Amino acid sequence: MATLKAVRGTRDLLPPETGLWNYVEATARAVFARYGFGEIRTPIFEDTALFARGVGEETDIVSKEMYTWQDRTRADSDSAQSLTLRPENTAGVVRAYIEHKLADTGMLQKLFYIGPQFRRERPQRGRYRQFWQIGAEVLGPAWSGADSALRDAEVLEMLSTFLNELGVKGWKLEVNSVGSSTDRPKYIAALREALAPVRDKMSADNQRRAETNPLRVLDSKDAGDQEIIDGLPKIADFLDDASKEHFGQVLAALDACGVAYTVNPRLVRGLDYYTRTTFEFTVPDGSGLGTQNALLGGGRYDGLSELLGGPKAPGIGFAIGEDRLILTLQAQEAMAKEQKLDAFVAPMGVERNAAALALAQELRRAGLSVEVGDGSFRLKKSFEAADKLARRMVIVGEDEVSSGILTVKDFSAGDQTKVPRAELASFLRA
Repeated sequence: MATLKAVRGTRDLLPPETGLWNYVEATARAVFARYGFGEIRTPIFEDTALFARGVGEETDIVSKEMYTWQDRTRADSDSAQSLTLRPENTAGVVRAYIEHKLADTGMLQKLFYIGPQFRRERPQRGRYRQFWQIGAEVLGPAWSGADSALRDAEVLEMLSTFLNELGVKGWKLEVNSVGSSTDRPKYIAALREALAPVRDKMSADNQRRAETNPLRVLDSKDAGDQEIIDGLPKIADFLDDASKEHFGQVLAALDACGVAYTVNPRLVRGLDYYTRTTFEFTVPDGSGLGTQNALLGGGRYDGLSELLGGPKAPGIGFAIGEDRLILTLQAQEAMAKEQKLDAFVAPMGVERNAAALALAQELRRAGLSVEVGDGSFRLKKSFEAADKLARRMVIVGEDEVSSGILTVKDFSAGDQTKVPRAELASFLRA
């Protein structure tokens, strides 16, 4: 019988690596809470139309990468609904905003999420078919301040704080404005005109994009096309006065907060719903991500709610590739080595197992992390297990049980100390 394994493009996350994942997510929750964000959890599958309308039918995500199936309500029924595992989460969050009438509160909604997404991509380092994202969205009626450049800058400043608190080294922020819904058609027309005489010299993917979605050509990483792309018109030359003012206000707020950035006129992001501010955070080469060093990205999407049949709700959001963030932290060794448990309780003989478990319970209730050995272990095996797992070993033998004085072995100092049971928790915290 063949051995069953995880499906290609997926993998299992195991201890101790999951400890790092939990730390990253706990840091995200703590930082985002300081900025007034609350967590939202949406289904991992949605009506396919949500992504076709929200993400864009001509994007690679919708045209090539989605996991979609026909779901029949009854096995003998001819009627079916097209469902899709979510390839990204912004469309789902906006759908929830509309469905639950959050606009009626009149308040700015600041929502974050942590969870898996699914795309049928070619698996490579840091890119999987089931991958995890940490993201956030800020949206609401215009009168709530949702369309303010202040919100764009606040999101970017929050992200810089998050990366700094995690210890990510050498990150860089690139920003751009892709203009309003009236700017973009003019720019796209200019792109089509510029691409027409050179399209046949480009890669097959970019030839298709030049026809269906010219903005995606700017987002291309195809090395052979970069010289052509560098010569294409710049979006900055097509921005109206309102878009220029908005972008200027974003940059001024970043300057005021001391957040370093570079304006990249080619930065457009890959999804159709972006307007005005777009951004991307990258890390240096050698940070574990190979040739593609983007860590996270996002932008403003002022028309997405209306595109999905909802009320006008300007918004801005981002998504962090958590898999890639973990690789970066590991490559940069930004995280401290795995933290050991506070204590390993080692019963000397099976008849001490119950006493050892009761002691471990007492220490755990005092807030300490504790593992319990087994009285069947030989002393050498207990020492080896304790040294791998914990900073100290607490020996529970006949003398310790009768006297209430525990023997504590400190592995870093190499000494043993007799500690009264009443003082043990305080001693182990030191």
